[in-house]
Amino acid sequence: MPDGVIRIAAVGDIHVGRGGGALAAELAGLADRADVLLLAGDLTDRGRPSEARALASVLGGLALPVVAVLGNHDHDAGRPDEVRAILEDGGVAVLEGEGVVLPVAGRRLAVGGAKGFGGGFRGACAADFGEPEMKDFVRHGREAAAAAGRALAGIDGDARVALLHYAPVEDTLRGEPPALFPFLGSHLLADAVDAAGADVVLHGHAHLGAPAGVTPGGVPVRNVARAVLRRPYALLHLAPAAAGWALTDVSGGARAAP
Repeated sequence: MPDGVIRIAAVGDIHVGRGGGALAAELAGLADRADVLLLAGDLTDRGRPSEARALASVLGGLALPVVAVLGNHDHDAGRPDEVRAILEDGGVAVLEGEGVVLPVAGRRLAVGGAKGFGGGFRGACAADFGEPEMKDFVRHGREAAAAAGRALAGIDGDARVALLHYAPVEDTLRGEPPALFPFLGSHLLADAVDAAGADVVLHGHAHLGAPAGVTPGGVPVRNVARAVLRRPYALLHLAPAAAGWALTDVSGGARAAP
């Protein structure tokens, strides 16, 4: 491995239920192939603490750092704080408007994380007008994007990753019904990333979407939802380049069932 290359394993939407045996088998030996595991939300099936405990038991056995954000499924039972606490007790760094800096391959890998939210994209985004419910939807989307911006602005590293659940661009939603786009992501997330700066954005949520896109500011975006990857995780290399960092997908290997 060339000096300074950061090896990232990334996956979202693993939807762990009561048992984590299958996931444990898929992640066996991961530390030999990656320096860090990034989880892009929907870690549990319905956001139950029992599911979080099953996941924590798997992740706690990995010999590498694990960083995660929660997804909409992790909020379903109304107990996201408990889910987060269980995972953190198991050694997982769970981010929401926060960042973490990890020493990796002699470099500092900075990860800024937030769940994000919907709202849509330019030309077809929700408007802050009308019923209180619509205003709440739009307000939450803005707050979620602000959290993503804070997460990135508050960290300093050699390479910077934005870790989200919701999509920041339409590119990685292609294949999903267009009517669902407002509920799958928001252009405000891309605006926040471009303003704060990042070398790559990772997200999940869009199971029928496309694997790759780019923000208006030129930051590469990867949809690492497990159903899109059709393998246990993506293996991405960030390598020092003349201008910033070069991103390479070196995943290969057997595909997992969607």
